[in-house]
Order: sequence, then structure tokens, then C-alpha cells
Amino acid sequence: MPHDARAALLRTALEAAERGWHVFPIRPRMKRPPALHGTDACTGTGPCMSGHLGWEQRATTDPDRIRAAWAQAPFNVGIATGPSGLVVVDLDKPKTTSIKGSSDAPSGAETFTALCERAGHAVPDTYRVRTASGGEHLYFTAPDGVRLTNTARTIGELIDTRAWGGYVVAAGSMTTAGPYEPLRGPVAASLPAWLQHILEPAPKPSRAPSVAVSGQSGRYADVALANEAANVARAAEGEREATLFRAARALGRFVAWGDLPRHVVEQALQEGGEKGGLTPAECRSTLRSALNWSIAHNQTRRNAA
Repeated sequence: MPHDARAALLRTALEAAERGWHVFPIRPRMKRPPALHGTDACTGTGPCMSGHLGWEQRATTDPDRIRAAWAQAPFNVGIATGPSGLVVVDLDKPKTTSIKGSSDAPSGAETFTALCERAGHAVPDTYRVRTASGGEHLYFTAPDGVRLTNTARTIGELIDTRAWGGYVVAAGSMTTAGPYEPLRGPVAASLPAWLQHILEPAPKPSRAPSVAVSGQSGRYADVALANEAANVARAAEGEREATLFRAARALGRFVAWGDLPRHVVEQALQEGGEKGGLTPAECRSTLRSALNWSIAHNQTRRNAA
């Protein structure tokens, strides 16, 4: 790699560190961290460990450490999102499946734009990066006191997020598939509250009822249904769809466990959503996707220890 390109990657790492973003080396022209002591098990969804510190723990803002690392090779630049206080929304492109090399499926960016419109918000104006595959990374500063982790398709199809336990490839890096390029200025906006509500894990009861006490389990589910429906009905404008989404995710576990019939949950939340100001179509679309996800991810009841 030419010296000027190698120097540019070092500048990229140092500039990211100046923003407070913790960086670490990525293999030249690739998206993965270097193997440690012969291991090749590093991925973008969790720490790479081989008896020593993994990439998330090794990520740094120290200029001297950065210069020393990039003096060894023309590394691409990885940003550890958790330590950097970032939440990055990854808007992917659909895979081409037809002979013509195109797909009719909406891209992650199109799905995200539609979600923003349904939530009553403009698409956030924040620092963006075009990925090598033609997708986009939207950078947000993480909320204080909340530890968000990676998600996959929680927001929608072809939309993942990177937070604690994840990383992104920084703009200025070059892979065999193409470059990572900045699309907007360097300022990362705060994570919107409505988006945070979707990304936060659904609340879990502190003492889940045992399978053996089905009567108690049913009563708990009934109370949870009433509370969630009331929350949806009185949600503030701009927060209604996110509140409905979270309620459906929270109640979907009771459907999966057999404590509540799905049609009862759908009817209660549909009524609450319409009472709160959402259209019937908006309610149905949100309920379907959120319940499907929750039921699929809660097939096993988690009993209290």
C-alpha cells in the first residue's frame, strides 16, 4: 500500500480518537480485527479473545498507542461503539437474488425512513458513513445510564445496530468491496428517545411466575396486559408507535408461554393504539412485527431462580 494511503489511515484513526471514539486495528482491506496469537475467530458481534484482551478492550484514544499500532501495518480503522459512547444504526442493502442482479426488497434506509415517518419524526440529521456495500451507518451518541447492546432486525429488516459488544469500520477505510466514505459532518446526534425505546430490552418481571402456578401466571399476564394497553392509550404524540412496539414485545412472551391468547393481546393494544391517536393500519403493522419477534424469541419460559 502506498505510504500516503497508509498515512491517511493513521490520520483517520487519530481523528476518530480526537472525537473520543475508541479505535483499534482492522486487517488491511478487510472488516475484521487481526487474529491474536494465531486465532482467527474475530467477528463484528462480540469480543475477540485469545487469552489476552479482545478488540473491544484494546480499543483506545491514546495517540501514542495508535501511532505504534499503525506503524506495524496499513490497518483499516475499527471503532468500538460501546466504549466510544456510540450507537450506530446499520442500514444494509438487500442481497441480489435475481438473474438481473437486482432485488425488489426495500433497503434498510428505505425501511428506516418509513419507520421515522410512521413515528412522526424526520429522519435524524447525524453523522453518516456510506459502507463498502452501499449501505449506510448512522452514528448517534448513546444515552447516559443506559447500556444498549447490538441488535439484529429489531428495528426492521436489513437494519442492525452496534453498541456494546460491537464495532463499525470507520470512514476512510478501504476494503476489497470498496471504501467507507463520510456522507455528512463529524457531529453525531443524540440517539432519539423514540428509537431508544425500541432498542431497549423489553422489561422483564423481577420474579417470573412458575409454570406450576398457572393461576398466578395468568393473573400476572392479565395485569401486564391492562397496564401496557393503558400506557399505549396515553402515550404522548411522537412516542405512540414506539410505545406500542415496546408493549407488544413485552406481552409477546405471554403469548409464547400460553398465558394470553394472541388475539386478546392484539385487540387490547389495537384499541389502545387507536385511542392514543394511531391509525388502524399503523397499529396492525406495528403489532404484527413486534409480536412475531417477541413470540419467536420467548419460546422458553424464564423462571425466577
